[in-house]
Order: sequence, then structure tokens, then C-alpha cells
Amino acid sequence: MNKTAATAVTGVAVAMAAGTAAYMMNHKKNPGKKLKQNATKAIKTLGTVLDSVEYMMR
Repeated sequence: MNKTAATAVTGVAVAMAAGTAAYMMNHKKNPGKKLKQNATKAIKTLGTVLDSVEYMMR
């Protein structure tokens, strides 16, 4: 992966982590199963996107 793509991927990962942290700070109660399901879907989607980007870079 070239440097620009690596920087973009790093930026997306940091933004997602910051958004998740902000969400967790604003919702004090335990959101439970629904948050876990949404997080799992988001991680799988991100993995698919990163695989696609890696494939396009080749």
C-alpha cells in the first residue's frame, strides 16, 4: 500500500475510534446486545472495505 492510502486508512480508523469513544461517553447506561451487533457489523464492513482497497492497489 502506498503512503497516501496508508495515511487515509489510519485516519479512518482513528475517526472511528474517536466516534465510538464519544458515543460511549454520552450514553452512560449499558446499551447491551444491540451495540455489540452494530459494532460487529461495522468491523466486518470495515474489513471488507480494506480488503477491496488493498485489492485495488495491486
